[in-house]
Amino acid sequence: MPEFSVAPYRELTFDADGDVQAGQLAALRALRVRDLVVFAHGWNNDRSMATTFYDRFFAPFAALAPPMTTGYVGVLWPAMRFTDEPIPDFDPRSAAGPVDAVGPVLRPELDEATRQALRTVFPDRVDVVDRLARMLAEQPTNHAAFDEFGLFVRKLVEVPPRGAPASFAQDIEAGDDAAGSSDPAMLFDDTATVCRAFTEALEELGAVPSGSREGAFGIGLDRLWNGGKELLRQGTYYAMKRRAGTVGQLGLGPALGELAERNPDLRIHLVGHSFGARLVSFALRGLPKSVTSVKSVTLLQGAFSHHAFAPRLPHQAGGGVLRGQERRIDGPLVCCHSEHDAALKVFYPLASRLAGDSTGLLGDDAKWGALGYGGIKGVDGTKRLTLARALDGGLPKDGCVNVDAAAKVRRGGPPSGAHSDILHRELAQVVLAAGRIHA
Repeated sequence: MPEFSVAPYRELTFDADGDVQAGQLAALRALRVRDLVVFAHGWNNDRSMATTFYDRFFAPFAALAPPMTTGYVGVLWPAMRFTDEPIPDFDPRSAAGPVDAVGPVLRPELDEATRQALRTVFPDRVDVVDRLARMLAEQPTNHAAFDEFGLFVRKLVEVPPRGAPASFAQDIEAGDDAAGSSDPAMLFDDTATVCRAFTEALEELGAVPSGSREGAFGIGLDRLWNGGKELLRQGTYYAMKRRAGTVGQLGLGPALGELAERNPDLRIHLVGHSFGARLVSFALRGLPKSVTSVKSVTLLQGAFSHHAFAPRLPHQAGGGVLRGQERRIDGPLVCCHSEHDAALKVFYPLASRLAGDSTGLLGDDAKWGALGYGGIKGVDGTKRLTLARALDGGLPKDGCVNVDAAAKVRRGGPPSGAHSDILHRELAQVVLAAGRIHA
């Protein structure tokens, strides 16, 4: 590995079932530091991209954190990003300004890099990936083709409905009278209708050209393949969301527990971006009950429900799957959010609605919103701060706090907007302030 921006730096690599790579935990136990910052990436395609992202995010820590007593960990887990989504400071298309500053850039076809990424994260379904790619290239204009496409998307991302992996996809624990099944409507509703909703959202963002030709569904069937690719993207991300819960609870949580039991004076600080925010949150569920070493958790543009930590839901019986988990932290749970995150503002609500829910695909966004867009909801006592106030000593010592980071997290092109615009010194300062890590 090239010289890293901070030291000591170690990695924890997990497979899709949450098993950690042999020898890595032992190497981590050998560190003699007081504070350990553990970062889980979101949707990076390979180790090189993930470690480069970590290197860039951790760079400000070299001057801000105590050099001899602070260590760093990058969590590597099998996730992916569609390569047509620009990342600020990695891709020049996204450097021009806010979400709406970049013109149409998306095409329905899968580029080879995205196709290979899909093969890598779904190694036992390569034939399904190739079939979906052919359909997106051919773009047949008949209703039966969309039905077939939806069937293959389900085949790609499905798991046994009663198996353990299925349970890690949910953000809410519904009561007996809850509306809808636990599966997202996008996988089971009429595929052409779903693709129309995604196409309209892409056009509204300026991610694809708008057209005037009308068809049986209000938009010509040929143009619905833009939404078809978005359905594949969101279906894939649904699988990554499920995987993040699995790796967090079955992998990272127990690993941190073992580390803490061997070094009870260690202060652990968890940081997660996108689905990585979900991963570190689920790690709290996997911690042994005796462990109190997690001193802060910072969620950056978290791609999961804003009600995940709520003890009660405002729209149905039950609560969030992470209700009460903030009490596992001997410090604050900090949620950084931005209104410029198009992935969470537009596509997360569309992709999260459940099959059978009476609101349908175009229902209440307040019900299906993400905490990376609007912050944590439904937890009494949650504080709301601007980024400036958070950096001026405003962060509480414990409990939930929403930090509006839109002043910095604002760059990025469609379709994801500012979702990955997190490489800022100010966000590094939030992590340090949350953990009371002082130079």
